[in-house]
Amino acid sequence: WGEYAVKYKEKLFKESIEKAAQELYALTGLETIKQEIEKLTRLAEIQIERKRRNMQSAPMSYHLVFSGNPGTGKTVVARILGKIYKSMGILSEGHLVEADRSTLVGQYIGQTAKLTQQKIKEAEGGILFIDEAYTLAKGGTDFGQEAIDTLLKAMEDKRDSFVVVVAGYSGPMETFLESNPGLKSRFNKNIVFEDYSKDELAAIFNAFCAPYGMKLNADAESCLMAYLDRLTAQKPENFANARDVRNYFEKAVANQAGRIVAMDAN
Repeated sequence: WGEYAVKYKEKLFKESIEKAAQELYALTGLETIKQEIEKLTRLAEIQIERKRRNMQSAPMSYHLVFSGNPGTGKTVVARILGKIYKSMGILSEGHLVEADRSTLVGQYIGQTAKLTQQKIKEAEGGILFIDEAYTLAKGGTDFGQEAIDTLLKAMEDKRDSFVVVVAGYSGPMETFLESNPGLKSRFNKNIVFEDYSKDELAAIFNAFCAPYGMKLNADAESCLMAYLDRLTAQKPENFANARDVRNYFEKAVANQAGRIVAMDAN
């Protein structure tokens, strides 16, 4: 019975990882990201196996930096990573807790540490995802540094309890990490999320359409590709990848509704 129980547990372990991996691979594009997550998973598997065999293994940090423009899937990938880490036994729950400056930094003395500790407590057993993390390091008399110090202390004291993923634009994230030796040492893995290509953005638009039984005709597809040509050729300063495509999709749906109402009125 003991041998059967071990094999059954291993079977569930593999199935749960495969399920999370399929969710990752189903995402449009992000090929480099998928490869990086696969490398992380394999490395973690080796560490777990060495531990199971009572072998020495080098300490491994699971904290990560996700850098890139908005709308490139950073939050979605972090959520899937939580599921993978739970399947592997690295995290007990695998849930994702989102945070940013507004939820971590208070306006008065003594508030920030409490706010940050509260978010850390919520994230125990899972991933604490901090978007636009570089906004914590404003300097001066700002309380952002207190949030950083509280976070670093928890990462040391509760190193096996939760994983931190900090995210934001590539340039500011590099500056953020260089601003504090403690940050640099704890976040030694930076995964870069590249902008989507025109064809990938088109696939994302069609993915928005699919659940509602919508399909582009030839004229609509031509308009979409012309829009994506302009968008990717001359990216605006606030270029937001899939978010821009979602906004375009919502405008298209609104325009369609207007046409249908006009037709019914006639």
